[in-house]
Amino acid sequence: MKHILLLLAITFALFSCGGNKSKKAQTETQQSKDVMEVLYFHGKKRCVTCNAIERLTKEVIDSLTNDKIVMRVIDISNPENEAITDKYKVVWSSLIIDRGGKVENLTEMGFGYAKNKPA
Repeated sequence: MKHILLLLAITFALFSCGGNKSKKAQTETQQSKDVMEVLYFHGKKRCVTCNAIERLTKEVIDSLTNDKIVMRVIDISNPENEAITDKYKVVWSSLIIDRGGKVENLTEMGFGYAKNKPA
């Protein structure tokens, strides 16, 4: 049940910005107003819940047909990612949606549902 709620929340957030095709990117790109970034931040060591959040988020994004959605998986322990972790004020695993500067943090919801009640 909670997995469905997580999927619905992410789907709502994704469709609220336009509803086009899915696209993944691992490298930092210039954010434009018409592209939504789903950012999953994680540390070097990852727990079961952290892995579940990434997997479930990717599943939702892959199920959509939207070329205006970019998912990025970012290791916060990598010094190369310091600027983006500072930008979003991330200090540990986080799930963030950035719609052209409008930032929404879904971390609490993700950790609340991903491991124990993904359905």
